[in-house]
Amino acid sequence: MLETLFRTHQYLLEHLGSPVRRALMDEINWRDRLIGIKGSRGVGKTTFLLQYALENFSPEDRRCLYVNMNSFFFQTYSLVKFAGEFYKAGGQVLLIDQIFKLSAWSHELHECYEKFPMLRIVFTGSTVMRLKDENPELNGICRSYSLRGFSFREYLNMKAGTDIKPSTLRELMNRHERMAKEVCAQCDPLEHFQAYLHHGYYPFFLEKRNFSENLLKTMNMMIEVDILLINQMEQKNLNRIKRLFHLLATNGTGAPNVSQLATEVQTSRTTIMNYMKFLGDARLVNMIYRKGEGFPKKPVRLMMHNTNLMNVMTPGRVNRLDMMETFFQNATAGKHKVSVGDRSCTFILDGRMRFRIQDEMPRRKATDVIYVCTDAREGHGPEVPLWMFGMLY
Repeated sequence: MLETLFRTHQYLLEHLGSPVRRALMDEINWRDRLIGIKGSRGVGKTTFLLQYALENFSPEDRRCLYVNMNSFFFQTYSLVKFAGEFYKAGGQVLLIDQIFKLSAWSHELHECYEKFPMLRIVFTGSTVMRLKDENPELNGICRSYSLRGFSFREYLNMKAGTDIKPSTLRELMNRHERMAKEVCAQCDPLEHFQAYLHHGYYPFFLEKRNFSENLLKTMNMMIEVDILLINQMEQKNLNRIKRLFHLLATNGTGAPNVSQLATEVQTSRTTIMNYMKFLGDARLVNMIYRKGEGFPKKPVRLMMHNTNLMNVMTPGRVNRLDMMETFFQNATAGKHKVSVGDRSCTFILDGRMRFRIQDEMPRRKATDVIYVCTDAREGHGPEVPLWMFGMLY
């Protein structure tokens, strides 16, 4: 079986093409012995593993091997035994895709870590999985990272042929005027921004298939597999969760009426809150709270996780400002704590930085608020173009 998997590994690398290089590739300490990469379904975790292999090993190099736990082989053959054979054959890096398909995945990973001290294992899994502190067997030995969908920067690099590097929020605040000029000298970001909002977050647009149908299929899989299977929920919950998700997607981005949702879904308020948490874990929705608050409290705002989901769930009926605010929240939430703002601002980042997203600048500006301009190519002072927040990863 090892030979068959090596042939598959070689074939996949030889036919990988030239995918967009993700910023996460340079953030991971690849010397760690056990690395977990979590990401929602459809963001490109498989391609990410294969790209790492291609950057560091030739397709014929048998020191590295990619395997997918979808293979029925691993239903009767333990991962530990397989890893041992690979290790004895000179293997150094084992790339494991969809580890959650194994019922005892955390136990087997821990055993591999203990038995094979010179073997590095990189595995992918769902955002719903529990790693590190939530999983005692992996606590202290596993480093976990999150792979998100394409940022606007990554999308722009691919579509416009640019080579824009990611920036920190501090760099953006201090240098946004100069940075915008540098980008605009290479391309017009606004020519690509609307397309990104519609279909740029997920890699499906690279495929010669209908984007909306592909994303709808993936969204269903997120609920049916990532939520129900991993959380070991009964099948009877499926239609209720799907109904709730549709109601949340069509009710706007304000505070959810939990009592009304419970009535419409025909379940309890507590169950509705748990369902919303599951949808959040699966990266289908974002629950936004006031500073210092969090689950299990009711969120002050509930938004779709990204703008692509909005366009699929309510095509042609998406509120423009809701979409712009969703983009900002999604672009910043990966590395910053996003809280609901007050009367003067839309969001507060990290408990201190205040941002207001709007189409037109007010005549009178608050001195402690950064104004995010939805249609601007370049900004000035406390006025920053919205698209620039897509440069943060």
